[in-house]
Amino acid sequence: QVQLVESGGGLVQPGGSLRLSCVASGSIVKVNPMGWYRQAPGKQRELVAAITRGGITNYADSVTGRFTISRNSAKNTVYLQMNSLKPEDTAVYYCNIDPALVRLWGQGTQVTVSS
Repeated sequence: QVQLVESGGGLVQPGGSLRLSCVASGSIVKVNPMGWYRQAPGKQRELVAAITRGGITNYADSVTGRFTISRNSAKNTVYLQMNSLKPEDTAVYYCNIDPALVRLWGQGTQVTVSS
């Protein structure tokens, strides 16, 4: 059974940076479009960044210019580089294929942006 494990979250001050990683147990990263999603308290989960099999990327308006999604298929890993972080970026971040499959949701990684 394929599993996705996110890591790299933490507490960071506004304006800071974090790099999230998502490691897959199988070759799912190589053969599927992948996405990073986030869920803030009291809000619905949203797609913030996506990357196609061909490497084309798309971003939510709220993170464009600050976040970068990338993929290393050989390592079955997807990354999310987050720069110029804002308090409103505080959320649990998850990876999944795009569009998401319910059975693939992992535990996520908490990102807290606060001074």
